[in-house]
Amino acid sequence: MKVIKIAQVPPPGVSADASVLDAVSTMKEAKMGACVVLENNQLVGIFSERDLMLRIVAARLDPEKTLVREVMTTKLEILNTQADSSEALELLVSRKIRHLPIVEEDGSLAGLLSVRKLLKYHAEDLVDQLNSLEAYFTADGPGG
Repeated sequence: MKVIKIAQVPPPGVSADASVLDAVSTMKEAKMGACVVLENNQLVGIFSERDLMLRIVAARLDPEKTLVREVMTTKLEILNTQADSSEALELLVSRKIRHLPIVEEDGSLAGLLSVRKLLKYHAEDLVDQLNSLEAYFTADGPGG
């Protein structure tokens, strides 16, 4: 399946000039552990729970006064909307990341994929395959 079918569309996002507290509120509202960071409608970073813990809480910074641009992750891995879910899973696992911006061919932001949603999709797909195999082997039909 294409990643865009699994990703959060539209992605939760904040301005680079938003406070960390605003970013956390956006993440809470979207029920996601990250949000994309935009500047002039362009993807410039991602802010995640990990950024919050390591760069705000551990550093004892004030989330109301700290701007997202000061603590966001800027070295981003991204995937194209046409990428397959298996490719996304491999990238997330190999890079040890939990959220992946999904972009269109022209580079514009299309969605945000979480490893949780991706694993849920793959688990459901495996259950469906298992049920199909079980039905096939237990069918009472000609030659069965």
